[in-house]
Amino acid sequence: MKLILFYAHSFYFKTARKSLPEVPDQDMEKEVKDSVVVFFHVEGKDEENMKSVIQKFVKNTKWLCGKFKTKNVVLHSFNHLSSSKASPEVAKSILDETIERLQRTGYTVTITPFGYFHEFKIHVAGDSLAKVFKEF
Repeated sequence: MKLILFYAHSFYFKTARKSLPEVPDQDMEKEVKDSVVVFFHVEGKDEENMKSVIQKFVKNTKWLCGKFKTKNVVLHSFNHLSSSKASPEVAKSILDETIERLQRTGYTVTITPFGYFHEFKIHVAGDSLAKVFKEF
């Protein structure tokens, strides 16, 4: 798993086109303020230890939210961080469990539609911790 986490004053996205033909049609446009935006990439090796991966995904997201005193999270699948890719089914399963755990503990979670390419704008804060890379 690879994560790039940002603390963003604002994050805007809009669906552009499908990358997975089997996902439902969606036309979505949204802006989220004062949030931790997580670009994540689920790798092939993550299929073997999904429980640990989910735990670390949630922990790292909550940690950065705590640093900026926000409960707003945006999750964006970004399959450009590694040449190793998990199957879409495994990636979706990890995403769904991560969302559930964050929401269950009071976080507001926005998900860019899975299986789509998006256009986006991100206004990242200038603090050094506003840009974090994690790999596990």
